[in-house]
Parts: sequence; C-alpha cells; structure tokens
Amino acid sequence: MDFTNANWRKSSRSSDQANCVEVAHVANRVAIRDSKNPDGPVLHFGRVDWSTFTR
Repeated sequence: MDFTNANWRKSSRSSDQANCVEVAHVANRVAIRDSKNPDGPVLHFGRVDWSTFTR
C-alpha cells in the first residue's frame, strides 16, 4: 500500500517527544506506525480488526 499521502495522527495526550504510535485511515484500512521512525515499517489492518482491537 502507498502511505505517502496518509494523514497521520497521534493522541492529543502525547508529548512533543516523538515516542508514540500514529494512526492513519487509508482506503479501507487502518495503518499504524512508530512516530520515532516515520519512514519505517507500517502495519495495517482491516477496519473490523482495528475496531475489535481498540474495543
């Protein structure tokens, strides 16, 4: 998948130190990445799987 134009977000409770997980909605997937390594690997899940995980 291409995440070049993804709108990455992190929790408003996160500090300014890049040490958290960022989330983006891309097509029918939810992508997550480590904010310390934005050019590193991206995990992505179907929306149902993401919903189950966050519940």
